[in-house]
Amino acid sequence: MFPNSILGRPPFTPNHQQHNFFALSPTLYSHQQLIDAQFNFQNADLSRAVSLQQLTYGNVSPISPLFRGRKRLSDEKNLPLDGKRQRFHSPHQEPTIINHIVPLSGDRRYSMPPLFHTNYVPDIVRGVPPFREIPILEPREITLPEAKDKLSQQILELFEACQQQVSDLKKKELCRAQLQREIQQLFPQSRLFLVGSSLNGFGTRSSDGDLCLVVKDEPVNQKTEARHILTLVHKHFCTRLSGYIERPQLIRAKVPIVKFRDKVSCVEFDLNVNNIVGIRNTFLLRTYAYLENRVRPLVLVIKKWASHHDINDASRGTLSSYSLVLMVLHYLQTLPEPILPSIQKIYPESFSPAIQLHLVHQVPCNVPPYLSKNESNLGDLLLGFLKYYATEFDWNSQMISVREAKAIPRPDGIEWRNKYICVEEPFDGTNTARAVHEKQKFDMIKDQFLKSWHRLRDKKDLNSILPLRAAVLKR
Repeated sequence: MFPNSILGRPPFTPNHQQHNFFALSPTLYSHQQLIDAQFNFQNADLSRAVSLQQLTYGNVSPISPLFRGRKRLSDEKNLPLDGKRQRFHSPHQEPTIINHIVPLSGDRRYSMPPLFHTNYVPDIVRGVPPFREIPILEPREITLPEAKDKLSQQILELFEACQQQVSDLKKKELCRAQLQREIQQLFPQSRLFLVGSSLNGFGTRSSDGDLCLVVKDEPVNQKTEARHILTLVHKHFCTRLSGYIERPQLIRAKVPIVKFRDKVSCVEFDLNVNNIVGIRNTFLLRTYAYLENRVRPLVLVIKKWASHHDINDASRGTLSSYSLVLMVLHYLQTLPEPILPSIQKIYPESFSPAIQLHLVHQVPCNVPPYLSKNESNLGDLLLGFLKYYATEFDWNSQMISVREAKAIPRPDGIEWRNKYICVEEPFDGTNTARAVHEKQKFDMIKDQFLKSWHRLRDKKDLNSILPLRAAVLKR
């Protein structure tokens, strides 16, 4: 479905495909080991760290490293590349203490090579090679739907102006690859995945980058282990990468993250640890995004609408973008003539939680386009979406389920009891809308659905609910 894509996953050569690259000990991190790791981090001698060049985007070599290192002396400029390599890497160089933080399976440990050494391959885990100009292909050739009415045309124009471009995705992927190298100095067998809207097909030009650091193939305690790991990553960013990364913040939420901004690409990133369900649902949503050509334009305009009306921010008690996407997919599944099916029901093996993570990106290749008999235009679908949640959906007793392709009764568990909005996570069954925990915010969300539906129904002009000029400027 998207052949040759290397985005959001580490590349694997054929002779490594048979291995589970998450070959980490199930007892990786004890509390004491992480304390020792912190001590080692503070005392590690990193005086021989690699000096990195500045990356520029455009018609330059895509092999250039992402980060800018120290300025070269004038008498270095004419040195051959091999001469410069010897200054940073010697075959006799001892690995630094920091590479010994995590005990690896079979007691194998590796020091990370300089980025200039593109042919370095450890005997078990292959490092990520420099970024090369590999075409970033869409899953299949997508033809946008026709727009025969004003409202549908406005939706398409907004989508074409604001959708994430290939160049935006390349910048994020390039940053991911370089950050993976840096983090592997702390955790040599870890892998960094690009997840979320950047890769799931629903990103805009202004979308932040979401990163998932995978350190082992089993759950990580988010309150203890994940926080300790992110503390080390945060310190590494602050001390060793302060010239390349700005404003790194450790956010101690239910799923803790490190927020930071890449100075070169100017992209904001959120990095979590072992939130593996985020990797799986990225490719589930990507499959839905390219299953039917009306899905992506509709999702983008609804995300823009929700953001404009301040109901698209989970940190402020409203809906996350992920919940909004699931709500759109659910609506399209529940129409009298559905536009989308439940692909988890049709292809249960392809979307099984048991599939190893390094194979998840291949799953959408097996899903053909869905041919719906529903011929509704984008304008009618937007109106129908607003009406469905304003007047038809029963918030008190129903749960939104994309997995089941229908509204189902709320479970009786504590996570669902007394919740204002229930949106089922398709893989782990949690409530993705749990951030909406205040009645005032819930009433504000419902009220916005109702008011927007009335305005749009009467005027059939997108500007009546979303000022297009401002939306395009935000990208």
